[in-house]
Amino acid sequence: MKKTAVYLFTLLVSLNLAAQPQSKLKPVIDSKLLQDKEIIKQMTGIYKVTFDFAETFSADTAYKFHARKHDWGIEYVFLVEETDKKISLQHLLIVDDSTIIKHWRQDWVYENTELYDYYKDNQWIKTVLKPEQVKGQWTQKVYQVDDSPRYESSGTWVHVDGRHFWEATSDAPLPRREFTKRSDYNVMKRHSHMEITNEGWYLEQENEKILRKDGIDKVLCWEKGMENFSKGSYDAQPAISWWNKNGVYWADVRTVWNEMYTQKTDLKISKKVDNKILYEQLFKMGDDYEKATVYNSLEAKAAIKKTIELYLSKN
Repeated sequence: MKKTAVYLFTLLVSLNLAAQPQSKLKPVIDSKLLQDKEIIKQMTGIYKVTFDFAETFSADTAYKFHARKHDWGIEYVFLVEETDKKISLQHLLIVDDSTIIKHWRQDWVYENTELYDYYKDNQWIKTVLKPEQVKGQWTQKVYQVDDSPRYESSGTWVHVDGRHFWEATSDAPLPRREFTKRSDYNVMKRHSHMEITNEGWYLEQENEKILRKDGIDKVLCWEKGMENFSKGSYDAQPAISWWNKNGVYWADVRTVWNEMYTQKTDLKISKKVDNKILYEQLFKMGDDYEKATVYNSLEAKAAIKKTIELYLSKN
């Protein structure tokens, strides 16, 4: 008798739930997704960042290793956009407590299936992945100082034994520290490990410096890199003030680029037009708009688009 009563009660509850409108049922919350998002947002803040790079190995015994590189600065990292499956973080460098340099940007997109893979010589190839290839993964899209593409790769955020890290591999252009100084290689294959710590976060790299020619890759050497972001009592107000004046313009730059990313299959960007680099043109335009009495967004986006298109290959 008791078993029959339990069965009837369970059946009635099930029928009642099935009869409810779908909108009244609570959605299932992906706790792993929420944890990933919170960890990514922990990269925001103001830091002392150190950059250390050293070439470590070459199979070519005649190869001459280049000098090690060490640098540091104060960097402000903040959230510029967040949706259910996207987080965008902007980096600003603070120099001499007052001079602000718009630095790189990193967008994190959950289960993203479209990536711009770097090929060589300022060329990016649009690649489409299958949903099962990126299930549970985040694509890190890294952009240059002018919001043009740099490199993208997909990987899984791992939370285990109190550690929180993400790893992925991608081809990339030469780093800015060597972009104007070297021509013996044209692709850097970046093996990246990003980890959040109690003191901040760091990006550890094992990089291959590759000469890619006629479909053949020749590895010149390997390089070890470490970018360490350490929390500290630093003043972020100069960067905040600068962004308050310039953020609208750079939001329009991002909008124009995003429209081009959705329209273009592949991208090839000229290094110079009229002997000027693209970022010089866009930064100069930003300075001019900052001085304007009234900012006209439609006018700005039209000028930004016209400028960027000058640098894009028509083929």
